[in-house]
Amino acid sequence: MFFIFGLRTKVSRSGVVQQVCRHCGNHAAQVITRRSTKFTLFFIPLIPVRTRHVQQCTFCGAQYEISRSDAQRLAVG
Repeated sequence: MFFIFGLRTKVSRSGVVQQVCRHCGNHAAQVITRRSTKFTLFFIPLIPVRTRHVQQCTFCGAQYEISRSDAQRLAVG
């Protein structure tokens, strides 16, 4: 008997906001994404392992992790 298991990360875009980038200092669009990693068994996602919210500058490409509450606040507007 054998088991096929692993991890799968799903990336979903939560929204886009206009802000000043922490890295480059330019006023540009910031893309808010949610990255959810789940443990999979036979290619079926079962248990969430990690969820991260990331903000990425469209001008310089810098990415930094933000809290869940900040991501919800920015995505709503």
